[in-house]
Amino acid sequence: MSAIQSGDTVADFSLPATGGETFTLSAQRGTIVVLYFYPKDNTPGCTTEAQNFRDLYPQFVKAGALVVGVSRDSLKSHENFKARQSLPFALLSDTDERLCQQFGVIKLKKLYGKEARGIERSTFVIDREGALTREWRAVKLPNHVQSVLDDVLSL
Repeated sequence: MSAIQSGDTVADFSLPATGGETFTLSAQRGTIVVLYFYPKDNTPGCTTEAQNFRDLYPQFVKAGALVVGVSRDSLKSHENFKARQSLPFALLSDTDERLCQQFGVIKLKKLYGKEARGIERSTFVIDREGALTREWRAVKLPNHVQSVLDDVLSL
């Protein structure tokens, strides 16, 4: 299965989310969805990214967007991370990597000189009708979240 690309309609999916919820994409029609994939809870880069989304979250909401984070971590890990960082948005647990595969974010990465499969930090904007309008892959953090917000504001 090839990864989704800008302009494609995103296939519906449901995943367990923090707060005992289930997140279903089709239930979000009419809302812009910012879906960001990150490697691991409670790591320096992922914490910084989550804090950046947290800090700009009111502006995303004002623009009519919902922010959702996704990683392969368990819901228990997500609940801890969300509480520790005071995150106002849901974190989705993709332990079987189905959503990661749908978006093509699993990559071979080098970590301390060893190759390992992991999530490549990536962000996707899905419009009110469910189409992918923008994607950022191999994200570098400085100014990234502001760039995503600027894109959402242009929709």
